[in-house]
Amino acid sequence: MTDIFTGPDGSTPLPAEDQKALRQTWIATRGELNEAEQANILAGRAWALRVHANLTTESYLMRLHRRMFGDVWSWAGKLRARETNIGAMPYEIAVKLREFLDSVDYWLAHETYAPDEIAARFHHGLVLIHPFTNGNGRHTRLAADLMCRRLGQDFFTWGGQSLDTDSATRQTYLAALRSADQHDFGPLLGFVRS
Repeated sequence: MTDIFTGPDGSTPLPAEDQKALRQTWIATRGELNEAEQANILAGRAWALRVHANLTTESYLMRLHRRMFGDVWSWAGKLRARETNIGAMPYEIAVKLREFLDSVDYWLAHETYAPDEIAARFHHGLVLIHPFTNGNGRHTRLAADLMCRRLGQDFFTWGGQSLDTDSATRQTYLAALRSADQHDFGPLLGFVRS
């Protein structure tokens, strides 16, 4: 395998062992990988828009990830089993995910935050745990949009551009996530509606 699996700045690198899980043997370039993933993501999004499920269960989030990436990767929808450059340690993921989803259920039941802030915090918390081998940002952005819908809000605009390539918009997004890591959600709340 070559370095076609190196994504934009801030993305999770894919080591050779994870690259072997590629289901589409015809993929030989980064462009072909992006094309295959995008087609799968669109199918997963269409499925998610038809299905009304409890967003705050591990099983739904795993099924959503599998629907978004399962045509391309055999590890889609399975919790990450190795360390990455971000996220919880693999042995902590299941517990941290359950604890976080319990917190989100509390926010929803008690209207702890405004709807946009609940959805933005939902996105950030999932990114911070980084439960999957790859595709966490794309997965959690869709999950946040689905949370917006559940709360009667329009989907987030996410800077109005693709966040899947190196760009000033992606850098602004990553900076907003880093601010949220320090409990400053202002930049993320501004970004998601920009």
